[in-house]
Amino acid sequence: MRLARILPLALVGPACGFSAVRSPATGPTRTGGDACGGYSRYYRHCPSPLRDSTGASSSSVEDDVSSSLPVDALKSSAVASADDAGPGPSLSQDVPPSSAVVNGAPTDNETTQVVAQQPPPFPIVLWRFTRPHTLIGSALAIPALHLLAAPVLSDAFTTTNAIAMLYAMVPSLLMNLYITGLNQITDVEIDRVNKPNLPIAAGDLSSQTATVVVVLALVASLTMGAAHPVLGSQGLNVALWGSGILGTMYSLRPFRLKRHPLLAALCIVAVRGTIINAGFFAHATAAAYGQVGGTAGGGVLSCLLTDPRCMLSSVFFGVFGIVIALMKDVPDVAGDELSNIRSFSVRVGQDRVFKAMRRLLFGLFVTFGAGFLRGAALAPTKFVMACRTFVGLASLAAGFSVREEARPVNPKDSGEVYAYYMHLWKLFYLSYLVLPFAR
Repeated sequence: MRLARILPLALVGPACGFSAVRSPATGPTRTGGDACGGYSRYYRHCPSPLRDSTGASSSSVEDDVSSSLPVDALKSSAVASADDAGPGPSLSQDVPPSSAVVNGAPTDNETTQVVAQQPPPFPIVLWRFTRPHTLIGSALAIPALHLLAAPVLSDAFTTTNAIAMLYAMVPSLLMNLYITGLNQITDVEIDRVNKPNLPIAAGDLSSQTATVVVVLALVASLTMGAAHPVLGSQGLNVALWGSGILGTMYSLRPFRLKRHPLLAALCIVAVRGTIINAGFFAHATAAAYGQVGGTAGGGVLSCLLTDPRCMLSSVFFGVFGIVIALMKDVPDVAGDELSNIRSFSVRVGQDRVFKAMRRLLFGLFVTFGAGFLRGAALAPTKFVMACRTFVGLASLAAGFSVREEARPVNPKDSGEVYAYYMHLWKLFYLSYLVLPFAR
């Protein structure tokens, strides 16, 4: 009977790194580490070959054990034999912890990986989908242009202006979402190379869901533009429809203007320069300040041609739009080449485009800065002189920032160029914050 109880342990124990040879003095002797975590239920998966009592490898013993002896019987016999043998280390102490894989259950680490791979919440994905840096630019442009359009700066701080501003803000941001979202839907393969963290390229947002989002944004934007007889001014509708049409032509076939660098640049200049600035300036004059020029048949064009504030803001942000449009393509050369997008950076090289845009923007800020400082000397009042001086100094500071931040940038290093590109967006935001003082 004693031999029958020891035999299963002699067969099973060595497979898990134990010897079942009993020492008369000390009881069972543990001769090695437990490769299988004690008496594993799956002996075939033990990394050590099964060995007999002499230490010789014996695959036939493994086959006999796994095929002829039930696992539970082996386990109970082994434990009983160890208990009967007297004091010494117990096999039951080597049962794997709860975090080990038992019966195919995942470990704690595997469970953590599964949780970490779950997509982020939809609101966060949607926020990323809006391309926040462009959304912020539009959100700052509207109040800045409303303040600039005020005949006297104190007139801007009224309830009427606040309502007109907010009414224009909502459809404009929805249109921004439509344009940037449509571009991501049509550029998935390019973005997987150039911008793999974008929601669709990263797999956090399906193309079908993105399509629903952009269609709803477009419909809601245009509906709001036409819904109110006064707040839905001609200027607002020109801004919405003009941006929507050019944004569609920029991304969608058969137009897909982004394939042609000159047309792509003109498209962005038209939106960021003329359409947004002249459109919202005209909207402010009509909806907030009740000036007939904003609602007449040629309201937007009239503001652009007859009001120097509107004209100068359109020129400034139009040129800034050129810089943003071309600098955007500098870090995207790899994906553009694969997709046969012949941008200026692909055609003439990243280094040339980077340096040309840096010089253009530096020249823009210095020119406007010097002009406003000169205008401050001719200002009719001290308030206007102070405003022009502030704008002039801010422009010069921004110009030198453009030059200094570009010094360490390697135009062929996508990461460095993108960081510099985002610095230009910060200057874009600051320009709109300073704009109301450009008088």
